[in-house]
Amino acid sequence: MHKPLVRIGKFFFKYRDIVAPVIFLALVATTKPRLAFGSMRGDLLVDGFGILLLVAAQALRAAVIGYAYIVRGGKNKQVYASNLVQEGFFAHSRNPLYIGNLLGIFGLLIILNSPWAYVIGVPFSLLLYITIVMAEEDFLAHKFSTEYDAYCCRVPRFIPNFTGLGKTLESMQFNWKRLINKEYGTTFTGGTMILLLLAWESYCNFGYARSEDRFEILGLLFLILVVAYSAARYMKKSRMLDTA
Repeated sequence: MHKPLVRIGKFFFKYRDIVAPVIFLALVATTKPRLAFGSMRGDLLVDGFGILLLVAAQALRAAVIGYAYIVRGGKNKQVYASNLVQEGFFAHSRNPLYIGNLLGIFGLLIILNSPWAYVIGVPFSLLLYITIVMAEEDFLAHKFSTEYDAYCCRVPRFIPNFTGLGKTLESMQFNWKRLINKEYGTTFTGGTMILLLLAWESYCNFGYARSEDRFEILGLLFLILVVAYSAARYMKKSRMLDTA
């Protein structure tokens, strides 16, 4: 099954920016959010847990990118890496960014809180990232050979080994400019999705009249998000985020 899964992973890698959002939007459009524990308070608790996962996901991505950025965006939409990054969080997990992505997806699914979204969304998300990782590992194993084999023996694929993490981070400098430069677009898109999903979930469960206060808060948060995005984009275009 390894070769077919690698081929699937290469397909998902090529179209991941399209496939994942389309599947998620299809789940939102075709499944109805469920009121958690049958009450507004229970729904707020579940939403809070989903938001907590999303914050953890963004914090992990920020830490990874800020300390040691890995270029795995591919080349001509194919898996590619010019060097084997083993520093920062990559010294403790081979795929910390994908862990962050999965946490974010699970957070969105928890906010949506639809049984069918769980049944379809969780297995699909795991298949998406497991096969992408397999495709990347196949490429890296061929390109870096024994160096990559030694890296795999030393560092777990997903669940981080936290031993020595403090020492690792102490030896590195956090790059705020790189973080803003690389992540502001993703943060804006993810933040917008969260706010829209919270609005849709509230509308489906409570109707427009009972959701007006929440809509006002969400609208204000979106305005703050737009201002932050605009500031980051201006900084990038004016080359304020350039690093040596």
